[in-house]
Amino acid sequence: MLSVPHLIVLFIVALIVFGPEKLPELARNLGKVMSEFRRMSNEMRYTFEDHLREIERETGARKVAPAPPVIQPAENTIAFRPSALPESAPPAAPSPDASPETPAAPSSEAAPHADPPPSPETEKNVDAR
Repeated sequence: MLSVPHLIVLFIVALIVFGPEKLPELARNLGKVMSEFRRMSNEMRYTFEDHLREIERETGARKVAPAPPVIQPAENTIAFRPSALPESAPPAAPSPDASPETPAAPSSEAAPHADPPPSPETEKNVDAR
């Protein structure tokens, strides 16, 4: 920065070189050039900041919602495709006497995979051991 003595010296040199008639016009033109330079530099700075904000928004959006990875099956694998139900087996219909609110009563027929109930003779043999 220039100090006060430096500015005084510059003013005296400009007064001698340009004269008292041209000095006010020269100062006015210098002020216009400086204001235009300041306006252009501010405009460029705002444009630069806007572009930076836009880039930050784009990168922020990428961080928040990354794209899901695309997984492709290997060449030697078989893709799973659920098979359709055979048309010969219609879905089982609920019995007309069972209401949807009450559970169905257990049937008296035992399932084929269930063990039969133990007989009294079998219970005696188990107790004897």
